Amino acid sequence: MKFSFIIPTLNEEKILERMLTSLHKLKTIPFEIIVSDGGSTDGTLAIARHLADKVIEWREPTRQNIAMGKNAGARKARGDFLVFIDADVFISDMDSFFSHVLRRFERDPQLSGLIPRLKVLASERTIADAMFAAYFNLFNRVMNNVLHSPAAPGELQIIPASAFSKAGGYDESIVALEDMDMFMRLARIGTTRLDPKLVVFHTGRRAHKVGWLCLWALWTVNGIMVKFFRRSVSKEWKVIR
Repeated sequence: MKFSFIIPTLNEEKILERMLTSLHKLKTIPFEIIVSDGGSTDGTLAIARHLADKVIEWREPTRQNIAMGKNAGARKARGDFLVFIDADVFISDMDSFFSHVLRRFERDPQLSGLIPRLKVLASERTIADAMFAAYFNLFNRVMNNVLHSPAAPGELQIIPASAFSKAGGYDESIVALEDMDMFMRLARIGTTRLDPKLVVFHTGRRAHKVGWLCLWALWTVNGIMVKFFRRSVSKEWKVIR
């Protein structure tokens, strides 16, 4: 098993079927799909049971955060590489994308974490989306590839299972920017990179709801706290569907 796709979900019935169907377009490399659900009350679980190989259900009375969901999925994974991917993320050519990913890891045995460029889906994209995506991708590329001071979005992260284990998984005490914290720790055991040849598309739904400036400010504040104090300002990451 080469890849384990791990999708944390919470009430994703509107988009999950389309997303899981797109993953099944990967034909040339062995993979498994793991949906780690945080307590959905809509049709998410029914869709997941139909299209995923493994479904993990959160049954505790307290709310599960994203780090918990990702770690739960990782514990069930058998792949050499863990692909943490959001439910609203799409890849246009699965075979080409993941063949390139394998070549990157083969060429660089020290590579402990890999991220792509992000774009909003063409059907949803605004001028603001394009502007902020260009800045965001450049920022992450410089931080990882040049300064070696990782910053990483959570839409899609590819991590060797061995590196994930060495890093100790996602920090479940961090509600927001757990993805950046993970890459900071991965950089201590190897190298992290943004590969400009890899591009994924997402809905941009959070930015469209709260506004790019507000979202960027929230990311910045949480990022500073996570980097220097290993905790986030946000006590709960609001669900936007």
